[in-house]
Amino acid sequence: MERAFGQAFRRVTGSAFAPYQAAVVRIGFAATWLLFLLREWPNRQELYGPNGPWSGEMARRLLADNQAFSVLTWSDGRGWFELVYTLAIVSSALLLVGWRTRTMSVLFMVGVLSLQNRSIFIGDGGDNVIHLMAIYLVLTRCGQVWSLDARRAAKRGQGAASGLPERDITGVVLWSVLGLSLAVAQVAGLSGLSWFGAGPFPGVGWGLTLWALWCAHGAWWAVRRYAPGEPRVVLDMLGKLAHNGAMLVIVVEVCLIYATAGWYKIQGSRWQDGTAVYYPMHLDYFSPWPDLSRMLADNGLMIMLITYGTVIVQVAFPFTLANRRLKNVLLVVMICEHLSIAFLLGLPFFSLAMITADAVFLPTVFLVWLGARISAVRDRVLPRRTRDGEDMEQGRTAAAGAP
Repeated sequence: MERAFGQAFRRVTGSAFAPYQAAVVRIGFAATWLLFLLREWPNRQELYGPNGPWSGEMARRLLADNQAFSVLTWSDGRGWFELVYTLAIVSSALLLVGWRTRTMSVLFMVGVLSLQNRSIFIGDGGDNVIHLMAIYLVLTRCGQVWSLDARRAAKRGQGAASGLPERDITGVVLWSVLGLSLAVAQVAGLSGLSWFGAGPFPGVGWGLTLWALWCAHGAWWAVRRYAPGEPRVVLDMLGKLAHNGAMLVIVVEVCLIYATAGWYKIQGSRWQDGTAVYYPMHLDYFSPWPDLSRMLADNGLMIMLITYGTVIVQVAFPFTLANRRLKNVLLVVMICEHLSIAFLLGLPFFSLAMITADAVFLPTVFLVWLGARISAVRDRVLPRRTRDGEDMEQGRTAAAGAP
């Protein structure tokens, strides 16, 4: 038992599992939130700002009851709202390309929670998934591949091999500015920054959580620069353990979403008689293509197959994870189902969020192949830098581990 426990511990702390799946989750949810914010730019004041029907005072009263977190309750001014909304867009874009993913994942989480908790009655199931995944992403190493951080890490490794000193002025400045901003908000006594009480964990407030993340990022940078021995090994093990635990939680979360959705559908009489899909196709709000929706809704056999097929796939999916081939087949079916929802019912962001959640189950071999194909297309479309140019840039001072 001791040997088995030791092997299991070395496995979960020896490497960060599913780096490509974590990258897909990062890219997918950042892109979904970014596209949504850009599309709703003309309506932002009515959705989340001071011009909406849900006033700032109503939001503060509700957040005081449910203990949710939102920086938009700190002020009802239009300038503050515009700043938060713009920073949410910027953090989403930077997380998408993988620039300072540790820091951007925290800012991305703050932006998602602040906007969604400001007007909790706006949104759908896709927004709930983004809400949860934004918290989980903070604990993952989602920038290991397909990111600017990964490219910078490769250059840093080459610089270390050539004996060049490590510097990270950008990371230090960013870490200092964010720490100073958090300190000012804490001293001002702004709402939602309690040390203990309601927060992401029982008895741990958002103030303590944000300070812990800030200190952890600074400690990781300092250890990488000044203590590359045992302290670095220990912190690296803790980081891998947190990443693997968060990825496991994401997998379980997706399984619970489909399992509960399927079992709730089974209890509905419309799903039992095979007519549930018929009704949303006759709603004007969910009919971007009325003629196509009407044509499908008039086909009784097609409606019955889609209705029963949806329930079967959602209920069966968590039980197929042990069978790789069957799991991959159902995964393709679910992705096609969400694509049809986006096209027929006009819910693109909900579908994109769910497809991103499904992508955590995609095989690594397929993701590596897909990444190679995308890189090949990029190399054909964009002119590649010459080898001499790459060597000159690699000879520059490499960036250290980013806060």
